[in-house]
Amino acid sequence: MKYAEYIEQIEIDSLWSGRKHVVWNLDRRVNILSGINGVGKSTIINKVVKSVENHGDLVNHLLKGVHIRTVPHDATHVRFDVIRSFDRPVINRDVISRMDISLATELDWQLYKLQRKYLDYQVNIGNRIIAELQKGNLQAAQEFSAAKTKFQDLVDDFFSDTGKKIVRTENEIRFSQIGETLVPYQLSSGEKQMLVILLTVLVENEEPYVLFMDEPEISLHVEWQQRLIETILNLNPNVQIILTTHSPAVIMNGWMDSVTEVSDITD
Repeated sequence: MKYAEYIEQIEIDSLWSGRKHVVWNLDRRVNILSGINGVGKSTIINKVVKSVENHGDLVNHLLKGVHIRTVPHDATHVRFDVIRSFDRPVINRDVISRMDISLATELDWQLYKLQRKYLDYQVNIGNRIIAELQKGNLQAAQEFSAAKTKFQDLVDDFFSDTGKKIVRTENEIRFSQIGETLVPYQLSSGEKQMLVILLTVLVENEEPYVLFMDEPEISLHVEWQQRLIETILNLNPNVQIILTTHSPAVIMNGWMDSVTEVSDITD
């Protein structure tokens, strides 16, 4: 497999049964798709995600009519994550029983899966730290643990107004609040959404990833919306962000030049 560093261009031959042709040239770091409701923002994102959802295979599984050009051009796969904004109840009872909670939402289910990835991430980082310590490379070992510490500091910062702090002695995500221990499923919708975003980016392990987000601002406080992009880039400097939004706050901190209107990439 040869992995892409980022997506350079997205072309869709037919949006809405041939009524629209899309050509979107992308920036290496941040790409924000804007437009009124119903113009096709989510449809464009969904088509691209659908094309790469089979393990990021760019060669054998692209949808008909969807063309993705990457850097390097001969990449066969792309690493990607998808974040969607909803907190509706999970209908599948099996999901709820596996999570062992009485009420489960889609955000809870995402957090449940991310907890597993977080544990795997810690095992991987732990093994690399041990390997560096055995070589006597203390500085390299400390660098491997820095991303997790940064993640924990960010969580504490975002949740500081409610007095929640992440429990740093636990392998799974837990929070302390005024002497009480909380699990992620007890957080508010906005807190769950932010935790999903931060966990997703952390476990990318600073590798080149494409992060698709469809209206990630839903449930987030305006101040959190303003900090969203810079926080993601802080956790993974090698990520490429492709998102849709209706929120002026998301682009307020210097990302206006990263905005593309749907009407500018369709004919």
